[in-house]
This record gives sequence, C-alpha cells and structure tokens, in this order.
Amino acid sequence: MTSTMSGGCQCGAKRFEVRVHDDRAYLCHCRMCQRATGGVSIAFKSVAKADVTWTSAPPDRFASSPFAQRGFCAGCGTPLTYESDDHDTMDLTVGSFDEPARFRPVSHAGAESWHAAWLDTTRLPAERTADNARIVAKWKETRGDLPA
Repeated sequence: MTSTMSGGCQCGAKRFEVRVHDDRAYLCHCRMCQRATGGVSIAFKSVAKADVTWTSAPPDRFASSPFAQRGFCAGCGTPLTYESDDHDTMDLTVGSFDEPARFRPVSHAGAESWHAAWLDTTRLPAERTADNARIVAKWKETRGDLPA
C-alpha cells in the first residue's frame, strides 16, 4: 500500500512529496494545535522525516514549544507540519495533501482539550459550495469558475 503522495500550501509556495505506507491518520485536540490552527482540532498523518521531500522551498517554521516546531507557509498561512525535535517522524496536516480522502482517522490525541459538541457533526445541515449562490457568484466574478 506504499505510494508517493503530494501536497502543499494554499498558495503553492510550499510543496512536498512523501512516501506513505498506510491510510492511518489522527485528530489532535490539544490546546497548542487549537491555537496553531484556530480550529477545534487538526488532522495529522504521521510519516518518517526521511520519506518527505520538499519539492519547493521548505516550510517556514515556528518553535511552538521547547521541543517542537511547526512548519507553515508564511505567504498564505497554511499549517503544514508538527515536528518534534527528538523523533525521526513528523506529522503532515491531512488537509495539505492533494488527495486527503485517502486517509482515515484512527485515534484522537490531546483528548483533555476536545470539544465534545464538535466530534460528531454528521447530523447537522450541510450545504455544498456549489449550492451557495453568493459564493459561486464571487468565484465566477473573480476567477471565472469554482476552484477545483
């Protein structure tokens, strides 16, 4: 099941390729991840550092604790990595992969900070972007069509 996958930031300045050996991922709810992303959790895929190649400039990095740093794009703000200083693995953000649907969550980390109301939202009303006339009009006005 090993394959090479690609991904990167929203503006395209930071791109990577990585050898992925399985489809396992996890959600982190710790306060550090919440603050780093502005969200209630973040989805990560753990990979070997040696399996990651930055095909453009490497990410900008922020020392988010005394023992770890986070990779991101200073241009567009996309969170890309969590890297503990003393590990041979790192976490890539699932949302930064070109094909994030490959992954499935198998565990939670930082559960002491999770917000239970945000864990299962499957019963909430849902709307596709293409069904939001205001957003569709803005995309067509500024770009000509919806983004892929």
